[in-house]
Amino acid sequence: MILIDPPNAAGHGRLWSHLASDESYEELHVFAASVGIPARGFDRDHYDVPSEWYDEMLAAGAVPISSRDLVARLNAVGLRRRKGRPAG
Repeated sequence: MILIDPPNAAGHGRLWSHLASDESYEELHVFAASVGIPARGFDRDHYDVPSEWYDEMLAAGAVPISSRDLVARLNAVGLRRRKGRPAG
């Protein structure tokens, strides 16, 4: 399932959401490509999405979830990659 948290992460003068999958990175990459998110938006285990795109992500099928629950879901299925830890 594709998940998105509210745009509450500040950076570069904007607010950002995190788009992730609780099933696979492949599912996440396919969804991101289908909605036009550039590959450079991928950060370890999620895509950073500007707040202006939030409604578009929901319309495309992303499921809204709190930031805390998003991290918990990724941890529960083993897809969470913390900073400083190698991918894979």
